[in-house]
Amino acid sequence: MLLSIVQTINSYLSDYVLIILLLGGGLWFTVRTKFVQVRFFGQGMRRTFGNLSLNGHKHDAGMTSFQALATAIAAQVGTGNIIGASGAILTGGPGAIFWMWVIAFFGMATIYAEAVLAQKTRRKAEDGQILGGPVYYITTAFKGGFGKFMAGFFAVAITVALGFFGTMVQANSIGSTFQNAFGAPSWIVGIVLVVLCGVIFLGGMKRLAGVTEKVVPVMAALFLLGGLLVLVMRIAYLPETFALIFKYAFAPQSIIGGGFGMALKTAISQGAKRGLFSNEAGMGSTPHAHAQAIVKDPHDQGVVAMIGVFIDTFVVLTMNALVIISTLYTHDGILANGVIPEGLDKTNLAQTAFGSVFGETFGSIFVAVCLFFFAFSTILSWNMFGKINVIYMFGQKAVKFYMVGALVFVFLGTLASNDLVWELSDMFNQLMVIPNIIALFVLTGMVAASANAVRKISADGETESVEEK
Repeated sequence: MLLSIVQTINSYLSDYVLIILLLGGGLWFTVRTKFVQVRFFGQGMRRTFGNLSLNGHKHDAGMTSFQALATAIAAQVGTGNIIGASGAILTGGPGAIFWMWVIAFFGMATIYAEAVLAQKTRRKAEDGQILGGPVYYITTAFKGGFGKFMAGFFAVAITVALGFFGTMVQANSIGSTFQNAFGAPSWIVGIVLVVLCGVIFLGGMKRLAGVTEKVVPVMAALFLLGGLLVLVMRIAYLPETFALIFKYAFAPQSIIGGGFGMALKTAISQGAKRGLFSNEAGMGSTPHAHAQAIVKDPHDQGVVAMIGVFIDTFVVLTMNALVIISTLYTHDGILANGVIPEGLDKTNLAQTAFGSVFGETFGSIFVAVCLFFFAFSTILSWNMFGKINVIYMFGQKAVKFYMVGALVFVFLGTLASNDLVWELSDMFNQLMVIPNIIALFVLTGMVAASANAVRKISADGETESVEEK
């Protein structure tokens, strides 16, 4: 009964509300910032990789720009890139990836807005800790009781969605892939995860930043190298692979069944829902990380934030999608006719794809190891995001109770998960979008002023805004 209710809510959110808010928000900020994701893409890449270091300068409070980006990417690159994308392809066909690209392109403008506002509205706690995120720009957009209600709604949604159910989903993905690859008992995986997470949780943001700035580049490189090897082996199938993506983006009924209208809606909604779960642009999660960055101007972190979406969707997720489609959906693949064999689902689709080239055993192990790093780093970042909102709602004293609860959910996730947990996680993820996007719309002027002020003086090499002169 409860599962059916949650599924109904999710279908309306993903099919209508989410598409309107995400695409609408992305289009709005793309226009108001004059295509910031195109104009400042090069600047974002230079700021991200120009002075890349895996052992960045330590600050008394906050993080370096790259540490903040690494923490954000740690949250973005998780099960959504492997299992989420796999589920989108199985349900919506290869064309769902095209709609993920569309969402991500416009999402780059949305996440620019989120990062800029997180920087502009952040504050310091009494202990010197930097606190920033949607609750702070929501209460800037809306004063009084309504603002407190909207911020409280968001804070509850993100704490439940990411701090508890989200980490449970990530842990479950680790447990299931390790069981498939190594036959390891789930409870052992759960204990190891709890110990690792507990050590880092207790170390605070400095330890988290130190871990993510090292783990994220390594895990991304490992996965991309493996994916590249598969694509080299399947290079003859790449033209067909891209053709399938574009063909089924607009005519998905021939592979997922149903009428044209329903099939197209399924492909688009799967792309929107899983695209959100993957790159998190517009969801309101990564601004917590970008608020921590020590930069001269909010714009500086805004352009870096855009690169996080690009890396997540156009690099990592796309690599996984190309591997799956080129091995399983091309004319010699087991999914070429759209019929899903028994036993194949979103949790083992990527392992099956890599296994078709690397061999079943090594392919399964490779994906399990990559997913461990992806999901583990996501758990760490999501825990931090939840913590900031717990502090906003209940104060510093409540953090220890939150940490204990989060570790319990991590352990339970490795033991068992069900459709209800996944659906609840999706529901709260999507509910977070509503107050976040509304606040972004209200504060559009601040975002546009930041982008356009920097643009006017960027020719002189300056990065401070005109407003601050």
